[in-house]
Amino acid sequence: MSRLEEKTFQCEKELTLSVIGGKWKMLILWHLGKEGTKRFGELKALMPGITQRMLVNQLRELEEDQIVHREVYPVVPPKVEYSLTSQGQTLMPILESMYEWGKTYMTTLKEPSKIEA
Repeated sequence: MSRLEEKTFQCEKELTLSVIGGKWKMLILWHLGKEGTKRFGELKALMPGITQRMLVNQLRELEEDQIVHREVYPVVPPKVEYSLTSQGQTLMPILESMYEWGKTYMTTLKEPSKIEA
């Protein structure tokens, strides 16, 4: 985990956010956790706004942090699949809680404000 070993964290929450933070990492983790192993092109198709370079960088960081496993098959053309490691699987309850919170919060935001007179 050299990427994280080079940093100093004030608390465990900061470390967690460093691993899963960013615009795309949680979506990558969500798809791999809920739908299972995916190839690069499948992941890219599931996230229309992401560039190829950004997806590569995010996957590399998640792999370096031992959250995502990259399996390369010795075939032509090359076949590469991504899946969650056992450590990555432990993030799913957190992501599910975040999903539920966001769903509830979105509903709350859509409710008309109650103005007291």
